[in-house]
Amino acid sequence: MTVTEEEPGPEGADDSPNVPDSGPGNGEEGPGRGYVPSRRRLERERYRRTRARRATAIAALSTLVTAVALYLIVVSAPGWPRTKETFFDGRYAREAFPKVLEGLWLNVRLLFVCGAAVLVLGMVIAVARTLRGPLFFPLRVLAAAYTDFFRGLPLIINLMIVVLGVPALRLQGVTVDPVLLGGTALTLTYSAYVAEVFRAGIESVHPSQRAAARSLGLTNRQALRYVVLPQAVRRQVPPLLNDLVSLQKDTGLVSIGGAIDAVRAADIIVGRSLNYTPYIVAGLVFVALTIPMTRFTDWVTARMDRQRAQGGTT
Repeated sequence: MTVTEEEPGPEGADDSPNVPDSGPGNGEEGPGRGYVPSRRRLERERYRRTRARRATAIAALSTLVTAVALYLIVVSAPGWPRTKETFFDGRYAREAFPKVLEGLWLNVRLLFVCGAAVLVLGMVIAVARTLRGPLFFPLRVLAAAYTDFFRGLPLIINLMIVVLGVPALRLQGVTVDPVLLGGTALTLTYSAYVAEVFRAGIESVHPSQRAAARSLGLTNRQALRYVVLPQAVRRQVPPLLNDLVSLQKDTGLVSIGGAIDAVRAADIIVGRSLNYTPYIVAGLVFVALTIPMTRFTDWVTARMDRQRAQGGTT
């Protein structure tokens, strides 16, 4: 029996491409020794770190160049001095900032109260639209009419009707507080949008889930509560968070009724000084409040996408 000698491969090539690195010093633990990464692994990690540092440096440099270019373009524009005086006056910004923050507390309270009411009312409307059987046909029609009407009605008109029109009725026992009326208008409009989000989530649950629940002895109501709704809500978290972000911005519209929120506080200073810097301050405060919510929404969306890609629960 003749043993054939193997021809050596090219210098630097891996003689055993299908065999992982092994042995002490090649990535495994030897007798009395800890884990020692192989030379090849160390080179790969060093190469990745080098690429990461290079990419970071290039990104930082390009960002700096872009920022400098934009700054030079803005400050060299013909109308920049007048624009700076009208919209970016430091004196009016310092005057407006504490008052805008004080008014922002009203916007935050409206966000939490109206957000909770919108979620509850939206869920009720969505469930009403998905009820089965001829007995619930009137409920389905009313729920559909509600969502169609308030999704089609501009929010600003809804606010004017409720905040300005309801007090004109002079009904006994009906509040004329612009904060309560504005919150009611926001809830009516946003509950229509949220109801459609919930309905899409409910209808996205496969009918076999409900059938399996019924086969285990659950009633229709129990199947909806314990099987369908948890899956529907979990799937619709990103669009629900987007609606809450929009609600947070639109709370500033309650100022049309005279409520002293962040927008109204800025408007009072603008009316007195004829300088529009307070509006910029109010806008930046809303942006600073919205960005964390937006980034959190993006994080939740990416996390759920990773779970779906890995075959996790949705």
